[in-house]
Amino acid sequence: MGKIIYASELPKWKEKKFYPPVPEDLDTTGLNEKLIEDLIFKLLHSQGVMTGRQIADEICLHFKIVEPILLDLKQELFLAYKSHAGVNDFVYMLTDQGRAKALIAAESTAYVGSAPVPFNEYLKSVERQSIQNENPGLEELRDAFQDLVLEPYVFYTLGPAINSGRGVFLYGPPGNGKTSIAKRVHKCFKDAIYIPKTLLISGELLKFYDPQWHKAVESKESNYDRRWIKIERPAVIVGGEMDLESLGITYNPETKISEAPLQMKANCGTFVVDDFGRQRISPRDLLNRWILPLEKRIDFLTLSNGIKFQVPFDELLIFCTNIDPRELLDEAFLRRIPYRGKLRDPSEEKFRHIMKSLAPKYDIAYDDTMVDFLIENYFHGKRQFRSCHPRDILEQIVNASAYQRTQPRLTKNLIKLAAFNYFSVMEYNNKKG
Repeated sequence: MGKIIYASELPKWKEKKFYPPVPEDLDTTGLNEKLIEDLIFKLLHSQGVMTGRQIADEICLHFKIVEPILLDLKQELFLAYKSHAGVNDFVYMLTDQGRAKALIAAESTAYVGSAPVPFNEYLKSVERQSIQNENPGLEELRDAFQDLVLEPYVFYTLGPAINSGRGVFLYGPPGNGKTSIAKRVHKCFKDAIYIPKTLLISGELLKFYDPQWHKAVESKESNYDRRWIKIERPAVIVGGEMDLESLGITYNPETKISEAPLQMKANCGTFVVDDFGRQRISPRDLLNRWILPLEKRIDFLTLSNGIKFQVPFDELLIFCTNIDPRELLDEAFLRRIPYRGKLRDPSEEKFRHIMKSLAPKYDIAYDDTMVDFLIENYFHGKRQFRSCHPRDILEQIVNASAYQRTQPRLTKNLIKLAAFNYFSVMEYNNKKG
């Protein structure tokens, strides 16, 4: 496939918008004919019979590119016509020779689907769709966090951190909204982006599009390269299950299909490490893995064939932790994550405000007297306020009311039941921990 282009070698694009035009011919796809033939063989082997246009749609190439390849394969007796399928099209099926070709192609990789996009085209797309091309302001932040009740000081840290497109620590006691905030940061960015469904890197196919993390949106442009898909800026979230292996390319030796790692799928978006410090690896080992990406905005990955390549690291990295970062990391590491925001416990006034703003969402009438009862009996001198408490208590009341077949209300009996169920379990878990 030729020389791999490194991210550092790319020109600085002035345009902020990226749009993948439809390739006019085989040369402009950046692919060779054999790769497309193998996709056709495997596709027909799995589907049995298909029209030429169905084949073109499935591998996401224009019919005028696929049609001459189909005709050549027919002349070489790898394909046969089953019937006509309208103007300039036929229903195709594999011959015995074609089935043999399909089995040989499947030995290299079982991948069937969209034709890949060459890696150098992907590098250009990241440069032109960089998260640093957007500069969310206070209005965008308020819109993204409109369903949360946040103190003004939170925005003082988040605003500059989001605009930096680098790294931020959100820390503080559990239940004060670190994860809720981190999960919504990507909503500050309004631009949608295009990503490849599959990549071709040094002759190896790498699955890239992941519906778990990539939310597809409708493209206003009807005429674009279907090997790409338009998505919201991604938000990839990992927790205590993350280890160093999960940050490398995943290779299935049975199917011989490779898949991009999570931090690569997060490019042009956000990557959230939730519950940092409780992973199966030490914080120091994990941060060692991030030093180069955080400083140079590049990462290095290794393919199953042993080839190492450079990839952009263009994402906002967010660490959420209940532990003060200074207890986990030394100054050298902290310097590489320039923003740190502590989410403090809410005051009693803020607690009441959160309860009052949330109650209508649960179809519960707010009652100051009952909230006084809740605070006096279950907080003063007993436990700290947490931002999650109003929501969790209201949900307890809703569920208890559903069980009792009554309308959810703030009453002494329901508050007692909610507090018994909620705080007893929490405190039991805290003792176990």
